[in-house]
Amino acid sequence: MIFKETKLQGAYIIEPEMLIDERGAFARTFCSRDFESHGLNGTISQCSISVNERKNTLRGMHYQK
Repeated sequence: MIFKETKLQGAYIIEPEMLIDERGAFARTFCSRDFESHGLNGTISQCSISVNERKNTLRGMHYQK
């Protein structure tokens, strides 16, 4: 996430940072850690957007212990 300071103290323009590869694109739209590091409320854990270029692309299959 890209945080750009504004002239108004404590206000930011926040833009997602797109990660693009041959499968499509991914962007985190909210991350509590990033918000808190800028002194903002980080109650929500994370929100993301993904775009798939090819039909029937399977995403989100992550192994966790």
